[in-house]
Amino acid sequence: MDEKLRQAFHSQVEKEPFASKFSLKLLEIGDGYSKVEMKFRPDMENLFAMAHGGALFALIDEALETAANSHGTLAVALNMNVAFIASPKPGSTLRAEAREVSLTRKTASYDIKVHDARGSLVAACMAMVYRKGLPLPFVGEESE
Repeated sequence: MDEKLRQAFHSQVEKEPFASKFSLKLLEIGDGYSKVEMKFRPDMENLFAMAHGGALFALIDEALETAANSHGTLAVALNMNVAFIASPKPGSTLRAEAREVSLTRKTASYDIKVHDARGSLVAACMAMVYRKGLPLPFVGEESE
């Protein structure tokens, strides 16, 4: 992956309002790959004092967003199938790792796994994106 593109992604995720709301941090990004981290906070609990599925989905979606767009062209989610395996412990650091499993001119598929700091599987997702073929709007901003 081009270093300017890598840096642009890190900068954009740091500025993204939604990522800020959930304290999402982009740890790694490469062609068709990303790793994103989030700390599970009490304000992310559901009615049963367990992790809200929406909070876990936010982490998964950020990993998909960065991995799918890592080729430098705009990709948008078509389908995401999430299995919630276990609720993390409060205060857990969660990591979502997205790996590209197929790539065509118009679509791509990703396997995304969420683990806690002990390595326990929290959630798993298979996702498909539509590749629009348009340049990313923030590419080049860092050098201007």
